[in-house]
Amino acid sequence: MRVLATDPHADAIAWPGPSISSITEPIDLGPFEDAAPARVLLLRRHALFGGTTGSGKSGGLNVTLGNLAACGDVVIWAIDLKRGMELGPWSSCVARLATTPAEARALLADAVAILEARAAHMAAAGRRVWEPSEEMPALIIEIDEYAELAEYAPAATGDADSIARRGRAVAVTLIVATQRSTQKAMGQGALRSQMDVRVSFRVRERKDTDLILGQGMLAAGWQAHTLNAPGKFLISAPEHDTPRRARAYLITDQAVASTASSYAALCPPLDDVSLQALEERAQTRPDQPGDPAIPGYTCGAAGSPGDDQDTPGAMLWFALCVAPAEGASIAELMSSSRMNRTTLYRHLIEHSRNGRAIQVSRGRWRAAPNDANSAGR
Repeated sequence: MRVLATDPHADAIAWPGPSISSITEPIDLGPFEDAAPARVLLLRRHALFGGTTGSGKSGGLNVTLGNLAACGDVVIWAIDLKRGMELGPWSSCVARLATTPAEARALLADAVAILEARAAHMAAAGRRVWEPSEEMPALIIEIDEYAELAEYAPAATGDADSIARRGRAVAVTLIVATQRSTQKAMGQGALRSQMDVRVSFRVRERKDTDLILGQGMLAAGWQAHTLNAPGKFLISAPEHDTPRRARAYLITDQAVASTASSYAALCPPLDDVSLQALEERAQTRPDQPGDPAIPGYTCGAAGSPGDDQDTPGAMLWFALCVAPAEGASIAELMSSSRMNRTTLYRHLIEHSRNGRAIQVSRGRWRAAPNDANSAGR
């Protein structure tokens, strides 16, 4: 017999920090009522977080992001159509953040291109699944309030459906949050049916339990409408098939800033297969006003040789030109240019696409020899 002297859910529970260092490990979202951790594996599983306003849904997303940021085998992309209000604080750990409908459409289209390139690569190699590593990381796309995406960028939902159907084997995963998991809110496709992990925070109406957790769950005892404090949730997943109340950790703004700063330099870049897919898509897709081929992956004049020497783009270019034969590390380039990781990779990809820079090895870059010699003169 195990006896608890205190109620683990009596008060908000401060987040203790990341519980994992690899996507192959289950994430601890918070304790159950018996103080056991609510752990869930996200590798090759799409996840749906649902709940009404003020239920703690965003806190659950932040706990998930905080854990993923500490993983050396995950690249994080995110969509936050509230201009980055919710996910923006994680930008130093998020390789790509879309905050407009146009950026969201392009991000998901690029993710489909990566998915297809990885599938072709695995087929050629005779492999069935993409095993995440630092050199070949998983790609996780976190979408805050999916209903906004379905309303303002409906064309993007088709790509989201494609990722939901085909992304598991190639480790391209969706984590989606919404207030109500209705067919209208989730778009007209089959995305909701592809969610392997369902996390329901408090809902306003009894029927909303079935909308988030699945048909028949309310009758089976999953009563999300009775959750009585922010952060309390029910989780349905292959390892969680009975209704048990849990409470998500509370992660403060200070903890977000500290965690993002601590792990920014450890986030891996995309693998060569995925980067090549992005470059090919950028070359074949016609540019559109206000919707560049790869939003955020253009550095414009600030990233070109011969600019004012005080701009971040010019400082990056100088660092690339003076880099040794083995290249400069991402941490060194971030320090030299004063760019965050996301902005730095955007500039590096544009330099690479234009033949100005080369990736010498994983995480190490330098200017292409001709450009470096020219800059030296």
